[in-house]
Amino acid sequence: VQLQASGGGLVQTGDSLRLSCAASGRSFTTYAMGWFRQASGKEREFVASINRSGTSTYYADSGKGRFTISRDNAKNTVYLQMNSLKPEDTAVYYCARAKVGLLVTTPQGYEFWGQGTQVTVSS
Repeated sequence: VQLQASGGGLVQTGDSLRLSCAASGRSFTTYAMGWFRQASGKEREFVASINRSGTSTYYADSGKGRFTISRDNAKNTVYLQMNSLKPEDTAVYYCARAKVGLLVTTPQGYEFWGQGTQVTVSS
């Protein structure tokens, strides 16, 4: 399984970005997907998770009301729409495939990780 994240960039406070993560393999619809982020000098933290069918989502408090995770199972792709970006959202964002089909919020619950895409929000 390979995960290819894209869509990061340099934006200003209040701007929006949509991250995409394309997954290889046939089992995409079996597993939940998630987004994590890691700021410089900090530990990787959970951002959002979506179950295998896309009917249930869960967000870290930092992104509630601003971020939306979604998936297109026909395209083997998961997205993270980020609105009203803040400088504290600056980080490398990683997509990951969970070990199960249900929502997962901890890194230990994920088996495969993408390479990360840098998001930088200037003030």
